[in-house]
Amino acid sequence: MREWADFDVTEAGGRTTVSLQGPLLISTVSVIDRKLRALDGPVQEIDLSDVGAIDTVGAWIVCRLADAHDAHVTGASEQAEVLMAAVRRSESSADIRPPRLRAPLRVFQDVGLKTVEFGHGAVGVVGFLGAIVATTLGTIVHPRRLRLKALVRQMELVGVTSLFIIGLMSFLIGVVIAQQGAVQLSQFGAETLTVNLVGRITLRELGVLMTAIMVAGRSGSAFAAQIGTMKLTEEIDAMRTIGVSPMEALILPRIFAAVFMMPLLGFYSSVVAIIGGAVISDLTLGIPFLTFLARIQEVVPLHDLYVGMVKAPVFGLIVALAGCYQGMQVSGNAEEVGLRTTQAVVQAIFMVIVLDAFFAVFFTEIGWG
Repeated sequence: MREWADFDVTEAGGRTTVSLQGPLLISTVSVIDRKLRALDGPVQEIDLSDVGAIDTVGAWIVCRLADAHDAHVTGASEQAEVLMAAVRRSESSADIRPPRLRAPLRVFQDVGLKTVEFGHGAVGVVGFLGAIVATTLGTIVHPRRLRLKALVRQMELVGVTSLFIIGLMSFLIGVVIAQQGAVQLSQFGAETLTVNLVGRITLRELGVLMTAIMVAGRSGSAFAAQIGTMKLTEEIDAMRTIGVSPMEALILPRIFAAVFMMPLLGFYSSVVAIIGGAVISDLTLGIPFLTFLARIQEVVPLHDLYVGMVKAPVFGLIVALAGCYQGMQVSGNAEEVGLRTTQAVVQAIFMVIVLDAFFAVFFTEIGWG
């Protein structure tokens, strides 16, 4: 059963004494706190002789009561004296809540803070890219610095272990494109063009784009969380102390793995999506499965495949850079790991979509539209 703190008020010789009793802990003072605040009349002495354990909250209540009545504290234990001295040293006249600025000033303040934050972020990104370029050049000059085992392990995590989810997603996307495309094209009597639609849109756009989004959500977030946790537990500082470069051991293998695996995953995704389109076409449109695949070779120009393969490593680089950069920015506490992981995924997907729009315009201008 919990023992609560209590107090007695005695008057003798024209002096009023408040005698506190029991433990003065944060878990036991809730009952007396309200009563002590409501005490009326002068109090000349506060007796702590019967007080057991005491913590900072209990010491703060004693100090507040003594200051409110200008009372003298007696019978305090050594621990109580130390805690009350600490409480008095931390006293401040500053407002508990900062003054709230007017709305126009708050807008300027927020804009200024965001601008400064953006500037610091830009400087950090440029510095991170510079470190990656320098490390890559050093690895080219000295190939033995490349962590081959780490690279193979990351390629396995980015590529092999994601085959099932990317394959399932791509198959369903192919099914949806073929089914919805056939419904719309049948209004014009052109449902046979479903083959063209599925082939071109998967090889050129959706195969690589959806794969990049999946890799960002799966591997990019993992990069940020893994590196952020290592940063938080000071493992990266320990690596620097023993002479191991985090850029060579952690960052480069992840970036190379994403760059190398994205073209393979993008091609795999496109092929599976075409198979999904062929299956639904065989079932609903009466186009035989093998005829659908043979027709793909005739109606899809080869440069559509080139477009997807050119974009894939760039998307992989963006995803890996976002994940590794946000992971290296983690500091403070575990909550920061979650926030940075979320930012890594959001930034990677945003940049991938922006670059995809740029590539669409670029390849149209050069005649690969």
